[in-house]
Amino acid sequence: MLIKYIQREHLDEEKYNDCVENSLQSNSYAFSWYLDIVCDNWDVLVLDNYEAVMPIPWRKKYGIKYVYPPLWVLQLGVYSNEAIDENEFLIHLFSKFKFVELRMNTHNNFELYPEFLQLKQCQKLVLNTTYSSILSKYRKDRKKDLQKAATADLIEKWNDHPSNLIELFKNNIGKRTPNIKENDYQNLEKLMAICIEKKVGEILAVYDKKNKLVASVFLLKHKNSITKLISSTHLKDRKNGANTFLIDRVIFKYHKDFSVFNFGGSSIKSVASFSKSFGAETEKYHQLKMNKLPKFLQLFKK
Repeated sequence: MLIKYIQREHLDEEKYNDCVENSLQSNSYAFSWYLDIVCDNWDVLVLDNYEAVMPIPWRKKYGIKYVYPPLWVLQLGVYSNEAIDENEFLIHLFSKFKFVELRMNTHNNFELYPEFLQLKQCQKLVLNTTYSSILSKYRKDRKKDLQKAATADLIEKWNDHPSNLIELFKNNIGKRTPNIKENDYQNLEKLMAICIEKKVGEILAVYDKKNKLVASVFLLKHKNSITKLISSTHLKDRKNGANTFLIDRVIFKYHKDFSVFNFGGSSIKSVASFSKSFGAETEKYHQLKMNKLPKFLQLFKK
């Protein structure tokens, strides 16, 4: 089992993307074109002849390289075309970097370094059944919200422009998350445009009868799953059921063609509760968090 650290510029893109595409853990976030947009820099740990790969997003501060979780990436980790000992990748990763913070994926199974593994949650809804069967499992408050949405005459609009969603997000959730910089929004807009061009991304917007945007979501399509990458609602106008209507319309449109709807996941109780109110189940994944920087530098990455 030979694992090599390969810099981005020396990567065999075709072999790398084939491994991600055909892996047991396959998802959208690990493809080279996706990481090229959202990461400052990234390299890869590669097993033998691309039998397994682990993309490593990194930055540099005070001359020290460290691993960080890029925005607009929900999960990364190890991708392999058959079951392997994934712990070997952690050994290599922790020998190369003194600071690591990175989300793994729900299919990774690590046993080494429990002190550096934090258990996180995400939510997924099993589709591939009738819409009425899925709807019957909605919690009471979701059904009430759908009635409010009907009364409010909300309008669903597919293929809205990415900039409209970004503006809505900036003016609402963005005001509560000042760590998201202008460059991150530019990356997001570029990412959405390329996903739409590749036919692996789609936007659903919800407008009220005055033609005001009240909710919007960007969806990633990969194999049998549809994933909510980013969504936002108008926080000052939440009595119209728009957020519930938004998710319900996604489920309605895709329940026949996809078998899983990933809510993007959250360990925040209120967000997880909202996802579960549609009948979603909880899945677990690990977040790596390791800090072996010298004491005088540990403060810079608290």
